[in-house]
Amino acid sequence: MPSQTDDLVHDDDVAVAADFLDYLRENSLDPPGVSRASFGPGERMAHARLAEVARCLGLVLQTDFVGNLFVTQPGWDPSLPVVMIGSHLDAVPHGGNFDGAAGVAIGLGVLAGLRRRGARPARGVTLLAIRAEEMSWFPTHYIGSRAGFGLLPADALENVFRFDSGRSLASHMAEEGFEPERVAKGEASLVAAKIHAYIEPHIEQGPVLVDAGIAVGIVTGIRGNVRYRHCSVRGTYGHAGAVPRVARRDAVMAATAFVQEIEGYWLAQEAAGADFVATVGQFFTSASQHTITKIPGEVHFTLDMRSENNAVLMAAHAHLSIKAREIAEARHVSIDLGPHTHAQAATMDGDLRARLRRLAVAHGIPAMELPSGGGHDCATFANQGVPSAMVFIRNDKGSHNPDEAMEIADMAQALRLVAALVDEIAF
Repeated sequence: MPSQTDDLVHDDDVAVAADFLDYLRENSLDPPGVSRASFGPGERMAHARLAEVARCLGLVLQTDFVGNLFVTQPGWDPSLPVVMIGSHLDAVPHGGNFDGAAGVAIGLGVLAGLRRRGARPARGVTLLAIRAEEMSWFPTHYIGSRAGFGLLPADALENVFRFDSGRSLASHMAEEGFEPERVAKGEASLVAAKIHAYIEPHIEQGPVLVDAGIAVGIVTGIRGNVRYRHCSVRGTYGHAGAVPRVARRDAVMAATAFVQEIEGYWLAQEAAGADFVATVGQFFTSASQHTITKIPGEVHFTLDMRSENNAVLMAAHAHLSIKAREIAEARHVSIDLGPHTHAQAATMDGDLRARLRRLAVAHGIPAMELPSGGGHDCATFANQGVPSAMVFIRNDKGSHNPDEAMEIADMAQALRLVAALVDEIAF
């Protein structure tokens, strides 16, 4: 049964969360934004600060072999699976202060409220600060959560390198005092059967809530992705004036034809009502070869495709692989999309979503449902069978940039909603 109190969130609880975020900003400034490298000093600082605040609140702390930090208010029945609130504390280079950290701050505020009220739930409530979510540092997804579930491939430890140091994931883990050898063995610190529900608060990384004038979002699902980091088109360099069109093997023309095919496919999916987005984030000729008077002989680009529906992603992958071959043959070039990675889409738990909708109305919190375009550790939990939910906080000017502009008043609304859900399912 829910606890019999209406005082779920106090200004003091919001202050605990806001002060935590202020401390992170002050201690990870890297103008024009902040930087908190995965398995680096910024992330280390953030975890240390969380541990310090948690100890002052009288909470129970535990760190696993990959560095994930568990902060728990124990329940009176330790045999029951816990309610978990989680997010990450690393931040992209020169990024904003709220991506990931706002979710941890909200979890801290929820626990502060439980301690303030002297409320002991039936099942434990755990705040999980997850390591290494941002792919900007190591080019593989959900490192901390996948490692926690024993899902991180062993070969990633020695074959995935941090972009700034050139050193392996295993090297950086060991430097921080953790145990990559246990990750390699597939050991697990997270077990789905021991987690009653996983809740991840997070800033929205797009403009939907801002445009709607609504502070809080209830996420329907997390888009999965198929990513190609090393696409290339290779043709033949030639003189810009001397080679007629029919004799050219122009890599740029072939590459742009392929990009137009991507957009055409996207428009068709949109017309059919499918959830799908695609981005060519990098597109460049060879800096050592290109010039205004030369037919380009090579182009390199990236491709990122996302959808809430894994079948849509796989269909796009198959379709564009065929189109790449067709365009290459027609234009007498080679198109190599290279290896790809696939992160599964995740659907949020229907019961938790329904509870969040009802609680938002009951507590007078304007909220709307929307999908998550960005990936989150929550997808790992959901795809392991853990009932999972995400709560978005309105955030102006996007994410992964120093201009993130979440308002503390909006965070307080999300904190109230998460606290209400925890009160309903943990007591």
